[in-house]
Amino acid sequence: MVKKIALTIVVLLIAVGIWQRELVSYGWMQARGQLRILWNTEPVETVLKNPAVPDSVKRKIELIGKIKRFAVDSLTLNPSGSYSSYYDQQGKPILWVITAAPPYELKAREWSFPIIGTFSYKGFFERDRADSAVADLKRAGFDTRVGEVSAWSTLGFFKDPILSSMTERDPGSLAELIIHELTHGTLFVKNSLEYNENLADFVGEYGALRFLASYYGVNSTEYRDYLASKAFYERYDEHVLRGARKLDSLYRTFKPTTSVEIKEERKWSTIEQIVESADTLTDGRSQPLKRKRRWSKLNLPNNAYFVGYLTYRKQQNQFRQEFEQRFGGNFERYLSHLKKTYPSL
Repeated sequence: MVKKIALTIVVLLIAVGIWQRELVSYGWMQARGQLRILWNTEPVETVLKNPAVPDSVKRKIELIGKIKRFAVDSLTLNPSGSYSSYYDQQGKPILWVITAAPPYELKAREWSFPIIGTFSYKGFFERDRADSAVADLKRAGFDTRVGEVSAWSTLGFFKDPILSSMTERDPGSLAELIIHELTHGTLFVKNSLEYNENLADFVGEYGALRFLASYYGVNSTEYRDYLASKAFYERYDEHVLRGARKLDSLYRTFKPTTSVEIKEERKWSTIEQIVESADTLTDGRSQPLKRKRRWSKLNLPNNAYFVGYLTYRKQQNQFRQEFEQRFGGNFERYLSHLKKTYPSL
């Protein structure tokens, strides 16, 4: 009897593996990539004692520890074992994320995963697998985009390490990143990617401002530069979101009888206008970034780019208004309300 049960389980596992071979293959690749990173991390204490590690890197590692403590103590985010180890990327990207959208519709292509739900992006630890997935999407007619990822959250399943690329960030950007990822570990709603990312962006920015004010002071260069950076990127976000609305309105005018040639000409001329008008945005930081023109006529952003902004930034003002108007700027009360309202994984 036991042998029959065991044989039945084996047969079922093989059947599931054949039926979902792509998902199984992808899951194995992701697990292998995650384990490779975890296997090659070093405890923060070891890195800080290593004389070969530059002092500038050590200071950023120590700063991450302070940011994490602030997020737990002052923002009441969940305690986490993350950022207690360090992974040296040796100057190489660590993870690639692909997004996709139909050519004449601002609707994200979605992927579903067991337990964690549906996502409008797909991550790869192997660049050739990402490129292969992009090629398949292009053959199916999708607009696509590949981006490098500077950090991610495993939602508490693993202890996420400090990545060496994080130590290249300025204090404000670093605080925002760490608090953003810790927010995912505190509240992550299944099948609600847009909600999760917008919330983490809001908390990351709010928390970064509070941390900088507490640690450096409101008159510090770090605080004022982050405020200026935040103002610049808010202007850029609004510009891109206005462009997305303009594109969406254009696509809604297309009829089944509209030729592909006309659709293509109108789509790309509209996107080119959006890109050219972005050059008027100014940067008020004490040391403005030397921004190269991000796009050229031969390399214009496509629908996948605009869908990404709709996913990550569309609800920012809603969170801010709710936080200020309903909760009087009391973050602890607001976070408690969100936890009760939206059960997390």
